[in-house]
Amino acid sequence: MLPRRATVGGMNTETRTLTRSSIDRKLGGVAGGLGAYFGVDPVLFRVGFAVATLLSGAGAFAYLALLAFVKPDDQATAASGTPVAA
Repeated sequence: MLPRRATVGGMNTETRTLTRSSIDRKLGGVAGGLGAYFGVDPVLFRVGFAVATLLSGAGAFAYLALLAFVKPDDQATAASGTPVAA
């Protein structure tokens, strides 16, 4: 995903990138990453995925797609560059 840039007075102050959370995770960190990216409680995304899964199955498909294509955050990588077991 493309990074988002916040602008204040015409100056870029922050670059955000959607990543999977290694800290706020229940399964794969997708909802935690979405919550951090949009600045809302990840529980809203978890409930949304669950409701969408129960109604049409689209929630499970969306979650798995995000799990496959969104990179984990840097906190899940050790200094050696190898992923840390969750």
